[in-house]
Amino acid sequence: MDCIEDIFESSLKLEETHFKDGYDEGYADGLISGKEEGQQVGLKTGFEIGEELGFYRGCVDVWNSAIRVDPNFISARIQKTIKQMDELLHSYPILEPEKESGSDMIDSLRLKFRAICASLNMKLEYSGYPKTSDVEF
Repeated sequence: MDCIEDIFESSLKLEETHFKDGYDEGYADGLISGKEEGQQVGLKTGFEIGEELGFYRGCVDVWNSAIRVDPNFISARIQKTIKQMDELLHSYPILEPEKESGSDMIDSLRLKFRAICASLNMKLEYSGYPKTSDVEF
Protein backbone atom coordinates (compact mmCIF):
# COMPACT_ATOMS: atom_id res chain seq x y z
CA MET A 1 0.00 0.00 0.00
CA ASP A 2 2.90 2.36 0.75
CA CYS A 3 4.30 1.68 -2.71
CA ILE A 4 1.03 2.79 -4.36
CA GLU A 5 0.87 5.93 -2.22
CA ASP A 6 4.48 6.78 -3.14
CA ILE A 7 3.63 6.54 -6.86
CA PHE A 8 0.68 8.91 -6.52
CA GLU A 9 2.60 11.24 -4.24
CA SER A 10 5.44 11.56 -6.74
CA SER A 11 2.86 12.24 -9.49
CA LEU A 12 1.28 15.00 -7.39
CA LYS A 13 4.66 16.49 -6.58
CA LEU A 14 5.67 16.31 -10.25
CA GLU A 15 2.70 18.47 -11.23
CA GLU A 16 3.43 20.88 -8.39
CA THR A 17 7.12 21.03 -9.34
CA HIS A 18 6.32 21.76 -13.00
CA PHE A 19 3.79 24.39 -11.95
CA LYS A 20 6.37 26.10 -9.70
CA ASP A 21 9.11 25.89 -12.35
CA GLY A 22 6.77 27.33 -14.98
CA TYR A 23 5.71 30.13 -12.66
CA ASP A 24 9.32 31.02 -11.77
CA GLU A 25 10.36 31.00 -15.44
CA GLY A 26 7.38 33.13 -16.46
CA TYR A 27 8.02 35.57 -13.64
CA ALA A 28 11.68 35.98 -14.65
CA ASP A 29 10.73 36.49 -18.31
CA GLY A 30 8.06 38.99 -17.26
CA LEU A 31 10.58 41.03 -15.30
CA ILE A 32 12.91 41.25 -18.27
CA SER A 33 10.22 42.13 -20.81
CA GLY A 34 8.55 44.52 -18.34
CA LYS A 35 11.77 46.47 -17.87
CA GLU A 36 12.35 46.65 -21.62
CA GLU A 37 8.78 47.76 -22.31
CA GLY A 38 8.92 50.27 -19.46
CA GLN A 39 12.11 51.75 -20.87
CA GLN A 40 10.55 52.13 -24.32
CA VAL A 41 7.41 53.76 -22.91
CA GLY A 42 9.54 56.08 -20.77
CA LEU A 43 11.66 57.17 -23.71
CA LYS A 44 8.59 57.80 -25.86
CA THR A 45 6.77 59.75 -23.13
CA GLY A 46 9.88 61.75 -22.25
CA PHE A 47 10.40 62.68 -25.88
CA GLU A 48 6.78 63.77 -26.28
CA ILE A 49 6.92 65.96 -23.17
CA GLY A 50 10.25 67.46 -24.25
CA GLU A 51 8.85 68.20 -27.69
CA GLU A 52 5.81 69.95 -26.22
CA LEU A 53 7.92 71.97 -23.78
CA GLY A 54 10.21 72.99 -26.66
CA PHE A 55 7.20 74.14 -28.68
CA TYR A 56 6.01 76.34 -25.81
CA ARG A 57 9.55 77.66 -25.24
CA GLY A 58 9.72 78.69 -28.90
CA CYS A 59 6.34 80.45 -28.72
CA VAL A 60 7.29 82.32 -25.54
CA ASP A 61 10.60 83.40 -27.08
CA VAL A 62 8.85 84.71 -30.23
CA TRP A 63 6.23 86.54 -28.17
CA ASN A 64 8.92 88.07 -25.93
CA SER A 65 10.84 89.21 -29.03
CA ALA A 66 7.68 90.84 -30.38
CA ILE A 67 7.17 92.60 -27.02
CA ARG A 68 10.76 93.92 -27.09
CA VAL A 69 10.20 95.33 -30.60
CA ASP A 70 6.80 96.84 -29.79
CA PRO A 71 5.71 96.73 -26.11
CA ASN A 72 2.21 97.90 -27.07
CA PHE A 73 1.75 95.03 -29.53
CA ILE A 74 0.49 92.77 -26.74
CA SER A 75 -1.64 93.92 -23.81
CA ALA A 76 -0.26 93.94 -20.28
CA ARG A 77 -2.63 91.11 -19.28
CA ILE A 78 -1.36 88.85 -22.06
CA GLN A 79 2.24 89.86 -21.31
CA LYS A 80 1.67 88.73 -17.73
CA THR A 81 0.37 85.36 -18.95
CA ILE A 82 3.41 85.00 -21.24
CA LYS A 83 5.66 85.72 -18.27
CA GLN A 84 3.81 83.07 -16.24
CA MET A 85 4.35 80.57 -19.06
CA ASP A 86 8.05 81.47 -19.11
CA GLU A 87 8.29 80.88 -15.35
CA LEU A 88 6.50 77.53 -15.65
CA LEU A 89 8.89 76.45 -18.39
CA HIS A 90 11.90 77.43 -16.28
CA SER A 91 10.60 75.62 -13.20
CA TYR A 92 9.45 72.43 -14.98
CA PRO A 93 11.10 69.42 -13.27
CA ILE A 94 12.81 68.00 -16.38
CA LEU A 95 15.34 66.00 -14.37
CA GLU A 96 12.69 64.72 -11.95
CA PRO A 97 10.01 63.08 -14.15
CA GLU A 98 8.43 61.29 -11.17
CA LYS A 99 7.31 64.60 -9.66
CA GLU A 100 3.55 64.90 -9.91
CA SER A 101 3.80 68.67 -10.28
CA GLY A 102 5.06 68.14 -13.84
CA SER A 103 1.66 66.96 -15.02
CA ASP A 104 -0.04 69.94 -13.40
CA MET A 105 2.48 72.28 -14.98
CA ILE A 106 1.89 70.84 -18.46
CA ASP A 107 -1.86 71.30 -17.99
CA SER A 108 -1.31 74.89 -16.86
CA LEU A 109 0.99 75.56 -19.84
CA ARG A 110 -1.64 74.20 -22.22
CA LEU A 111 -4.34 76.43 -20.73
CA LYS A 112 -2.16 79.54 -20.79
CA PHE A 113 -1.12 78.81 -24.37
CA ARG A 114 -4.74 78.50 -25.49
CA ALA A 115 -5.67 81.69 -23.63
CA ILE A 116 -2.82 83.64 -25.24
CA CYS A 117 -3.64 82.34 -28.72
CA ALA A 118 -7.32 83.18 -28.26
CA SER A 119 -6.49 86.68 -26.97
CA LEU A 120 -4.14 87.33 -29.89
CA ASN A 121 -6.67 85.83 -32.31
CA MET A 122 -4.05 83.31 -33.50
CA LYS A 123 -4.80 79.87 -34.85
CA LEU A 124 -1.59 78.34 -33.53
CA GLU A 125 -1.80 74.73 -32.44
CA TYR A 126 0.67 72.20 -31.08
CA SER A 127 0.45 69.24 -33.47
CA GLY A 128 1.33 66.71 -30.77
CA TYR A 129 -2.03 67.04 -29.03
CA PRO A 130 -4.21 63.97 -29.38
CA LYS A 131 -7.14 64.87 -31.60
CA THR A 132 -10.62 63.96 -30.45
CA SER A 133 -11.06 61.94 -33.64
CA ASP A 134 -7.89 59.95 -32.78
CA VAL A 135 -9.23 58.90 -29.39
CA GLU A 136 -11.07 55.60 -29.44
CA PHE A 137 -13.48 54.39 -26.80
